Amino acid sequence: MGRRMVLVIALVSAVCLLAPQAAAAHKESDDSAYAVTPLVSSNGVPNTVVDPNLLNGWGLVAGPATPWWVADNHADLSTLYNAAGTKLGLEVTVAGGPTGIVFNGAPGFPVGPSNVSARFIFSTEGGTIAGWTPSAGNVAQVKVDSSAAGAIYKGLAIATTETGSQLYATDFANARVDVFNDTWAPVTADGGFVDRKIPDGYAPFGIQTIGDRIFVTYAKQGPSGDELHGKGLGFVDAYDTAGHLLARVARHGALDAPWGLAMAPDNFGRFGGDLLVGNFGDGRIHAYEERPNGHFVFRGTLRDSEEMPIAIDGLWALEFGHGAVNNGPTDTLFFTAGPNGEQDGLFGSIRAVESEESD
Repeated sequence: MGRRMVLVIALVSAVCLLAPQAAAAHKESDDSAYAVTPLVSSNGVPNTVVDPNLLNGWGLVAGPATPWWVADNHADLSTLYNAAGTKLGLEVTVAGGPTGIVFNGAPGFPVGPSNVSARFIFSTEGGTIAGWTPSAGNVAQVKVDSSAAGAIYKGLAIATTETGSQLYATDFANARVDVFNDTWAPVTADGGFVDRKIPDGYAPFGIQTIGDRIFVTYAKQGPSGDELHGKGLGFVDAYDTAGHLLARVARHGALDAPWGLAMAPDNFGRFGGDLLVGNFGDGRIHAYEERPNGHFVFRGTLRDSEEMPIAIDGLWALEFGHGAVNNGPTDTLFFTAGPNGEQDGLFGSIRAVESEESD
């Protein structure tokens, strides 16, 4: 009886030890590739809807059932498209060169004469943050103006905290993350969004709320105030909503002015469940796996059926659909880009496919 019990325990232990390894092996052996589908372009990319206002499409967001809203940086607009790329009628003016955009589904962030909660909120390179709600017509109202401090906001995130919703804007010029509460007032983050291991000359660039964490990308500052491109020029960190450093996700390596961030669902092919980081510099998308100890490890690069790295010129945002007709399946990755030196714009999607399907 004793020997049988020992044998059973040994077998159970072996199964428990092998299960994660088997799952990892299955993930590694997944032969799925990724297929890119351009949907909307400003310059007539074949088989796309043409929208001349989609100029340097940057930030991208959708509410649970809304279409996709794109921040058209070089048009001072936000244009709307559904998951198939059909353009919708509304265009919202956003002065100052919009970059990041978030959806606000909670109270707070009042705009307009009736102080109605903003539904979509934009950051701009002009150092402003503006809010829009349906009663505001077709113009986003500026509610934060940090231009006097020389701010250049390159990205925007929103998160729920114990005291209400907060906005997080990456000020690339001043190398900091500015935080605002739901009355648009500035807030001092307890942790400060500081990583002392990132060298001087790098600044917060992209930012995204994923779960209860704020992920921040860092790019190297250039003399003109824009980011520098080159292999290894970048960092990615994870913070809590108070700005305390939780994890150093990625350092140098494959990073090249990273901006876009998204957590892939489990059914997104070989990189299902991984953190996806998009490089603005070389247009590639890399996957990082979070281990049980909270550390992240590099897993690879999204590739097509020919095993060539996917590279999207001027890649900006990465966002998965929410499962609604307007914004597409939850396993489809939507993206924006500013190709040709940010002079044009592109909105498209990426999905995992069997290798032969994308041939």
